This record gives sequence, C-alpha cells and structure tokens, in this order.
Amino acid sequence: MTDLSPEDDKLVTLARATRSRTAAREGAAVRDSDGRTYAAATVALPSLQVSALGVCVAMAVSSGSRGLEAAVVLGDSGQVSPLDLDVLRDFAGPGVVVHVGDPRGTVSSSTTT
Repeated sequence: MTDLSPEDDKLVTLARATRSRTAAREGAAVRDSDGRTYAAATVALPSLQVSALGVCVAMAVSSGSRGLEAAVVLGDSGQVSPLDLDVLRDFAGPGVVVHVGDPRGTVSSSTTT
C-alpha cells in the first residue's frame, strides 16, 4: 500500500466513484497544474475505444489545462498501460506521478512518467 497525499487520495475517490457508477473496466482521475481535477471511465463502444486515463487527458486538454501533476488508475489489471504512460508524457512531460490500484481504491503501486 502506498501513502498518498490528501490531494492524491481525492483522485482515488473520484476514480473509484466514476468506475463504480459506470461499471467500466477502469476508472481514472487526474489533477492538472492549476489544481483542477478530471475523472473518467473507460469508453468501450463498437466505434470508439478510449482508456479512462485517455479520457481524463482529453478532458484536461480540451479544458485548456497546461499540464498535469498526478494521476490515478483503478482497475482489475493492477497496472497502467504503456500507451497511457505515453499519453501522459505527450501532454505533461516527465515526472507525473501515477498511482495504480484495484477497483476498491486500494493503491498498490506508483510510478512516474
């Protein structure tokens, strides 16, 4: 288990609630460099497939965010995909903390972009 700051704990709560509400494969949340948060679930439509973290980054970009400080991904796999890490790096650069946990919100690991 990883100790989280109160701000990162809020991201866990948002990701868990979003995933639970939609019964999606993953839930994610990010905090941008201005302190705004974005939460999303995996989109799995026949014509559109986007990870929960990908949706969060798209929301931040379309809202005019200039960068990200932290991210949380909750799902059954217990890991963040390399593609999602690339998406974070493309937008926010190196050093973004990514916490990974299970659907209940238990964070098991953390990494950085």
